[in-house]
Amino acid sequence: MKLSKRGEYGLRAMVHLASCEPQASVQIKEIAASEQIPVKFLEQILLTLRNAGLLHSRMGLGGGYYLAHPAAQITLGQIIRVLDGPLAPIRCVSQTAYEPCACPDEKTCGLRLVMLDVRNAISDILDRTSLADVARRVEQARGDAGSARKE
Repeated sequence: MKLSKRGEYGLRAMVHLASCEPQASVQIKEIAASEQIPVKFLEQILLTLRNAGLLHSRMGLGGGYYLAHPAAQITLGQIIRVLDGPLAPIRCVSQTAYEPCACPDEKTCGLRLVMLDVRNAISDILDRTSLADVARRVEQARGDAGSARKE
């Protein structure tokens, strides 16, 4: 798995939305400025996330994007799979995009066995980490940085 710019920007935008009030619409321009993401690219990313059911949007004055579910119910794994595809480093260990490999015996292939461990470790962390978890970590880091400046 390699996190693309699309995946990175999508995660940053979703964490930004998770730090906002629930159901509060945030305009793309605000997210783009805060997270330093090109607006046109962010528009495409947020549309993809909306089409996947992770975001909702409102039109008009006070419109923008907001999370479709509570931040605690949206995992980093879900977002990455929508934006970047499977988490598996090779297709023969993917749960969502499996393709047989070219090795003589898939069941005993050493590379496949190790890459399965890699996929499971990545998946365990990303599927266990919610947007709410990340938002809490950000707030804690900001609090720690603020208290360090006062000292």
